[in-house]
Amino acid sequence: MTETFGIASFRSRQQVLKFEGALRRAGIRVSVITTPRDVSMGCGLSIRFELEDYDQVRDVYNQLRPSNLIGFYRITRENGRHTGTQAM
Repeated sequence: MTETFGIASFRSRQQVLKFEGALRRAGIRVSVITTPRDVSMGCGLSIRFELEDYDQVRDVYNQLRPSNLIGFYRITRENGRHTGTQAM
């Protein structure tokens, strides 16, 4: 089974939680996950979101401009293992 989703990776756990809250208040379904090894820099936590919500996630980011963003990434996972990471 293959799944593809997006993540927002930050250098600070505080920024992860702050951005997660803003996304939830905007009505976007997100979760906090362990950052995949391919994007191993940062605080170790990232925000997972569905790719179809990327434009909304980006809009919230542009409104808030939280500091310490490493980047947005597209993650592909096959049979529970990460098979690819691509910057968005």
